[in-house]
Amino acid sequence: MLVPDDLRYSTDHEWARAGDGRVRVGITDYAQDALGDVVFVALPQVGKALEAGDVLGEVESTKSVSELYAPVAGTVVAVNDTLADSPEKLNREPYGGGWICEIEVSGPGALDGLLDADGYRQLTEG
Repeated sequence: MLVPDDLRYSTDHEWARAGDGRVRVGITDYAQDALGDVVFVALPQVGKALEAGDVLGEVESTKSVSELYAPVAGTVVAVNDTLADSPEKLNREPYGGGWICEIEVSGPGALDGLLDADGYRQLTEG
């Protein structure tokens, strides 16, 4: 299972990549593997305000439907529209082209409550 060291992780299996006051969000390799083949992604609306832990979207796979949760508080400023036509990118490129949205964080320390790569490995391997 791939767990990049430069990301932060939620216990709900979302990843967060910080940069310039924004956080790019996606689901982890562990999550996409557990879901199976992704067939649909419901993206959040640009402009939607979120608290950490709020539902931001939904992923439908051949196995189940799962909610996506915001790993940080802030406002959605971008979504990955390519997932509408190619939801399988979540399976093929969970840390690249399969990103879900970008959130403009509401303050400093937005990632403080998230796990680092070692913590996430312990969560998923333990």
